[in-house]
Amino acid sequence: MKDVLDELAAVRRVMGKGSVPAGEAYTVELRRRYDAEIEDVWDAITSAERLRRWLKPVTGDLRLGGKFDLEGMGHGEILRCEPPRLLKVSWLFGPDADDWPGTSEVEVRLAPGPTGDTEFELIHASVADPHYFPTYGPGAGGVGWDLGLLALARLLAGDESENLAEFDKSPEGREFSRRSAAAWGQAHLAAGGDPEQVAAAVEATTKFYVPDLDSR
Repeated sequence: MKDVLDELAAVRRVMGKGSVPAGEAYTVELRRRYDAEIEDVWDAITSAERLRRWLKPVTGDLRLGGKFDLEGMGHGEILRCEPPRLLKVSWLFGPDADDWPGTSEVEVRLAPGPTGDTEFELIHASVADPHYFPTYGPGAGGVGWDLGLLALARLLAGDESENLAEFDKSPEGREFSRRSAAAWGQAHLAAGGDPEQVAAAVEATTKFYVPDLDSR
């Protein structure tokens, strides 16, 4: 458990403001360091073979201007690709995604560290849905990205012994998600969120990612 919680603590989380083609957006920002060369991290976030091992299987044209599909997570277009430092994609998800183009974008920035490591920054900008965001706050996407970055850390370290779906259901995975939801609550408060609304959003996010075992 300690190693998993150390990975959770390695991430700096910020809720901010930004913009996407559809208008003003809120952002969830995750920053951390990976003990891997920048070329290795770049390959892990752009190679279809490696993406499926920490995120989801991906199909499509993985080049600038190409369109892709992430199994069960949505689809989008590659907007910027500057190896090995910057990747930006549109990110559409949900049953009505095609009716809301330009509402969500993900940008990943990499920088080489001083000792052969890599500084990693992910910014997900989304137009705030008037019903969804007040219910879940930034943790809705933030917890998912925390789980993804944990899986990426394991891939880069050569440790993929546990299936991601099984990890999510394990006591260790459930505790990770609980603490991640609370951490995004702290980021929401730091961004000026109303304490009562933030507390309710953390509770709703926790129930989403850590449902009662009897309901599975």
